[in-house]
Amino acid sequence: MAMNTVIVDDERPARDELSYLLKGFPEINVVAQGKNGLEALALIKEHNPDLVFLDVQMPGLDGFGVIKKLVERKARLPQIVFSTAYDHYAVHAFEVNAVDYVLKPFDKARIARAIHRAKKMLDASVSPVERLETLVGKLGAGTPRARAAQPVKLLVKSQARMMLIDSQDMIYASIQDGAITIFARDTEGVSNFRTVDELMEALDPDVFWRPHRSYLVNINHIKEVVPWFKSSFMLKMSDKRSSEIPVSRNQTKRLRDFLKL
Repeated sequence: MAMNTVIVDDERPARDELSYLLKGFPEINVVAQGKNGLEALALIKEHNPDLVFLDVQMPGLDGFGVIKKLVERKARLPQIVFSTAYDHYAVHAFEVNAVDYVLKPFDKARIARAIHRAKKMLDASVSPVERLETLVGKLGAGTPRARAAQPVKLLVKSQARMMLIDSQDMIYASIQDGAITIFARDTEGVSNFRTVDELMEALDPDVFWRPHRSYLVNINHIKEVVPWFKSSFMLKMSDKRSSEIPVSRNQTKRLRDFLKL
């Protein structure tokens, strides 16, 4: 049975090329095309497609923004295949079994592999939420260059909702009883990462620092450094509660070097 498919890309030549290549696959039925994120949302709602080829970088609402809106609306998530012009370092961030990518300029053999993966996931009836968690867990994986090449999205579960936040909006994260909670500008919730080490691997090491084994902080959101007991320090963060994060003895020297204390 053919998979109803939507193509979304802000560049007409890219849409035309992809549409032309997809005609060579009898298992694909292209039902609509869109040129931006808002059109993507409307077309997904209208056609309820099995598969969407979604451009990552679009003006206004980008590809990740589309997913975020779908999750917020609790809409059915189709199979998502990202199309991207990122180089081969950053592209590792999308190389997951459940959600695939195709690199511009398009290669027919690579598209065939993406279609095969999408069909496999449909046949297996894998949960869309599980696919999204897998994707977000892999975003930013790979080399530091890959992490710096694109903004990382973090999946946060809060009050039965699943939201995507930009990593730069994360103020700090803490782990307690085996669960990692992310505190951001506008929300807080449980992360799908299992350990602080895993979370660190997905983030820019020049911005995120682990001052204590139970905490990971965004150095851009440190509001105040407070002298503490026995020459130690506390970090007062910029969230609404002005949360205080302890600095371990092992990290005190790094903090002194960083602040030239």
